[in-house]
Formats: sequence, C-alpha cells, structure tokens
Amino acid sequence: MVGWVLVVGWVLGGAVAGFGAGAVARVLLGRLRRGTRVRAPVCELAVGALWAGVAGCWVTGVVPGRWVPALLGLAWFGVAAGLVDLRHNRLPDALTLPAVPAAVLLVVPLGAGAAGRAVGGALLAAAVHAAVHLTAPGALGAGDVKLAAPLGAVLAAASWPAMVLAVVCASVVTAVVGLARRRTVVPHGPSMLLGTAVVLAAAAAGTGG
Repeated sequence: MVGWVLVVGWVLGGAVAGFGAGAVARVLLGRLRRGTRVRAPVCELAVGALWAGVAGCWVTGVVPGRWVPALLGLAWFGVAAGLVDLRHNRLPDALTLPAVPAAVLLVVPLGAGAAGRAVGGALLAAAVHAAVHLTAPGALGAGDVKLAAPLGAVLAAASWPAMVLAVVCASVVTAVVGLARRRTVVPHGPSMLLGTAVVLAAAAAGTGG
C-alpha cells in the first residue's frame, strides 16, 4: 500500500511540475517573434501528462534516474516546438538553437562517453539533414536541419544506432501522415520529435532494472 502511495505521489508531483513547465512554454511561445499563441491549458496538460509518465517510470524503476533530465527536457521541448511546426510549418531559431547546448547538458548524467557522443551526434545529424535539405529543399526545411542537432545529441547519447532508428521512424510517420491527408508536404518536425521520443524512451527503459 505504501509503495503505491509513493508512486501516486511522484506521478502527481510530476504532473504538477509539468503543468507549471507547460505554462512557461505557452507564455514563451506567445512572446517569441516566430512563435505561436496557444490557448490554456493545452501546453500545461501535454507537458504535465508527459512529465507524470516520466516520474512514474522513474519511481517504479522502469527508467533509471540518470535518464530523467533528458526525458523531461525532450518532453518540454517536443511540446513547444511541435505545436509551432504543426500550426505554422516552421521551427523558431529561438527554440532550436538553444536546445543544442541544453541537450548536451541534459545527457551529462549519462556519463562522459554519452556527452561526447552527444556533441558528435549533434554535428552528424545536422550535417546529414543539411545535405538532404540542399538536395531536396521541398522535402526537408531549414528548421528541420536545426532541429536535427539537439535530437541527434540526445539520440547519440543513447547509442549511434538510435539515431538511425529515429530517422527511419520519423520518415515513416511523415510518409503515413502525408498519404492519409493526401498532401505532398507535411511538417516533418513533429515526426522527428515523436521518433526521437519513442526511441529515447525505449533506450532508457532498456537500461533500467
């Protein structure tokens, strides 16, 4: 009984903290020059639910504590950046550029090796996506190139194969959405964020126990 009370307490705590962090995201998006206005409590509920999930996974031992900062950061960033891209098909530099050093800092608890891979992953992901953008600018926007850097950082911190898997997942999601909506161009950023979240969560859970 005490164990379940502890789990519920941490989940509720994560939800409350996430609700507050979501409010910060909503206000920030409304003030950014190329942000967006989001009605309350969309950001609050989204980040709150994700943070509650991370808290629950940590307190039950599914995810080690060293992964928590990266997962919480990705959840907050994913909601903020994903909303802008879904609404306006753009990714503000004010979100993507600061996310690169933030991503590296958030994976420091995973160890020096992970932090080193994060730096290399950010550079590699940006370079590969930039090459695709230059070759087919209609398929991949400049914002997606900048988004690739922080996502590549956290994925490489997990493992190099995680980067490849996330790219494949993102491509499949974008293709499926494009077919379902019968559109040749759909925002790729949300697919990148979703693919990264799924792969990173799986990687974190795989190191638990």
